Amino acid sequence: MDLLLPPAPSSVAEARHRIRELLTTTGRDSLVDDCVLLVSEVVTNALLHAGTEIELRAALVRTGVRVEVGDGSPHLPAPRNYAATAGTGRGLAMLESMVDDWGVTRRANGKSVWFLISDAARSSDGHDDTAVRQTDSSGAPGVLDRTVTVDLLNMPLLLHAAWQEHVEALLREYLLANLDSDGEESIQRHADAADAIAVVEEHTPRSRAWMVTDELFGQATEPLVSASVRVRVPVTSVPHFDTLDRVVEAAAALAEEGQVLTPPIQPAVDDFRRWLCHEVLGQSEGGAPQPWEVPSDGRHAPALPHDWDATSVTASGRGLIAANSSSQIIAVSPEAAAILGYDDPEELVGRRIVSIVPPRLRQAHVAGFTMYLLVGRRPIMKSPALVPAFRRDGSEVLVQLLVSEQRQGESGSFLLADIQLALDPDLPSAGTAG
Repeated sequence: MDLLLPPAPSSVAEARHRIRELLTTTGRDSLVDDCVLLVSEVVTNALLHAGTEIELRAALVRTGVRVEVGDGSPHLPAPRNYAATAGTGRGLAMLESMVDDWGVTRRANGKSVWFLISDAARSSDGHDDTAVRQTDSSGAPGVLDRTVTVDLLNMPLLLHAAWQEHVEALLREYLLANLDSDGEESIQRHADAADAIAVVEEHTPRSRAWMVTDELFGQATEPLVSASVRVRVPVTSVPHFDTLDRVVEAAAALAEEGQVLTPPIQPAVDDFRRWLCHEVLGQSEGGAPQPWEVPSDGRHAPALPHDWDATSVTASGRGLIAANSSSQIIAVSPEAAAILGYDDPEELVGRRIVSIVPPRLRQAHVAGFTMYLLVGRRPIMKSPALVPAFRRDGSEVLVQLLVSEQRQGESGSFLLADIQLALDPDLPSAGTAG
């Protein structure tokens, strides 16, 4: 069976239908459910990440069927180390667990993903779930022709990883929200944005302090979580960074309005997106590279939970700090202010939590808070931890920190941090404040 499908949502249903028809009419009914599921996954990925025509080929073999899905994107499918609660990123793991064999073939005009599935007992023994096996088509020219060299100086590795997981979930919801109004245009925008994300991902090393588990990493400090990265951007991909910038801006607006399930993007994470896109677009036109810096944060009127009553914090004799889901401080007790070197607790209200995190730990904090919002990662909500805090005069003080999530009314919530000066050297130590 050979089928050429347009870059349209209906292609996924058509691919499922044709595979089901092939298997049922040839007596391979036992393979139908698994094969239809896998074809749906692979064709959907081609649709979302390539936005080109999709080639579907299926051939019966002695005990099963071999399926191949080709598209016009040069980017190989990449395994995701996302949390179990993430909304995306599990497709390759599912493919790996269900098939006899699979791989990717590079072609002159893109790639094809193939898999073999049969009635024989399937085992994942020998499969490598951390890399994609690939081959090159015989005699095929290089996938990338002309490129633009972009230097991303002081690239924040943890922040990039957290941003990518967040933005991929947000873009998928944004696509679904717009399919009815401008279907194929939405798919093309999504594919272009996905191409820009993939170009950067393929050149960016992973930090050793990965954001998947609920552990606190002592090495998640600057400069170990940053690196200068050289990205060779295909000239055809350069305009896709403008698309990425615009689409994420629009999707983030929907998240702020509560029209999608993905939580809003933190300001520092959004600043990273602007910096990344600006660097690619600017350097492609001859501009000089500008290193990433966590933007300085001033005071802004905080967004308060419904029926907010700050007195439980401001009247407390303990060191308490309350913050909203945008990482904005909304109330501080006098004791907490004194520990941090402030005479007036109101000086901290409206600032981001990052302002009381030492600079070397700020990237880890922002990345960690992003993962808390996105997938519920909450490592410092389990037990007290010993962390450094950044004081008003620029010095640091070691505090014992315990964070809890507090309900406010029927639908609101906020984070409450209980801090006290750490006088016991035997207290457990954490490497981040995230």
